[in-house]
Amino acid sequence: MTEIFHPRKILVIKFRHIGDVLLTTPVFGSLRRNFPDAYIAGLVNSGTGEVLTGNPDIDRVFVFDRSVKDLNAYRRYTREISFVRMIRNAGFDMTIDLTGGDRAALISFLSGARWRISIDPGNSGFPGKRHLYTHLTPVTGGLHSVLQNLMVLQGAGINAGGSSVNIYPGRRDRDYIKDLLAASGIRDGERIVHVHPTSRWFFKCWRDEYMAEIIDWMANEGVRVILTSSPERKELQKAEKILSSSKAVSRGSSAVINLSGKTNIKELAAVSEISDLFFGVDSAPMHIAASVGTPVVALFGPSGAFNWGPWDNNYSPGFGVPGAEPKNPYAQRNGMQTVGVHTVVQRDWDCVPCGRDGCNGEKRSRCLEDIVPEEIKEILAKRLPEIEK
Repeated sequence: MTEIFHPRKILVIKFRHIGDVLLTTPVFGSLRRNFPDAYIAGLVNSGTGEVLTGNPDIDRVFVFDRSVKDLNAYRRYTREISFVRMIRNAGFDMTIDLTGGDRAALISFLSGARWRISIDPGNSGFPGKRHLYTHLTPVTGGLHSVLQNLMVLQGAGINAGGSSVNIYPGRRDRDYIKDLLAASGIRDGERIVHVHPTSRWFFKCWRDEYMAEIIDWMANEGVRVILTSSPERKELQKAEKILSSSKAVSRGSSAVINLSGKTNIKELAAVSEISDLFFGVDSAPMHIAASVGTPVVALFGPSGAFNWGPWDNNYSPGFGVPGAEPKNPYAQRNGMQTVGVHTVVQRDWDCVPCGRDGCNGEKRSRCLEDIVPEEIKEILAKRLPEIEK
């Protein structure tokens, strides 16, 4: 018999990166629909909390400061104990751990919550870890991350209907981007493509000269290109190498607007909102663009689109059928796939996806570098007429 839950305060835990946290937002939406009067909070790593702020389904965002790992043993211990005490004093009666890691398991247990729901960790982590939870759902590795997260709810008997991924840039974020673009001479009616060529993991990145060639091609097609990257030094350097290889940039073309390192998470979302198309690699900005409804063309290398492809908010996975597993939007193991308005470009080699950090430890992915600009131009040439203004 399915247990009937009546939680007053719910804590959702996701200790991962920006994109991972963004893909948990359908869980918050499902919880709000199931428990409209509950107090719902998120617990995430520092640097990712901004993804959840402003979300009407979330009452509070707790942030765990990962820098404690750099402290000496005593100070780290006291800081972590203090943090756990704060969570316990908050009085949550339900925790939903979408991380599966040891820290999240311990915080979930020590929170004092009556219901502690998670992915089944199996034999991973410390001995007896799975016994810290009251409800466990087996991991289904072939499902998209959005669906895996929702299956944790479904497995505990909570209706997981609804699967929209959302981020909420504010007025200040939108005004900041509009002012930047106005200063760059962008006029109403111009076609805009948001290009984000970088990732924190370079084995997910395309060749610099290839990216520059695509930027030049779009500029010649009369498209305004907004280039972004994170403010991390190595990503800024990569963006600079791409721009230095661009013929359009070298001749002083106003078609390319460089916002590398100049945006935070919400401002990046505002860039995608104002754009007609996003082109880039498998990264958090790709997920952000998809979440605001901007069509995506994304290059994939060693990652599986069936796990990490851009999520289309109009896709219906088929939740609600008792005992049925939801349908995965990216049904193929590899190769080029289109779901809704989003297209993933990937090689269909037997070794793809391998999930490794490049080939033979080189931190470069041959399957990704094998994709040539002419293929991308052909895809974009079909997409650009769709955004004629």
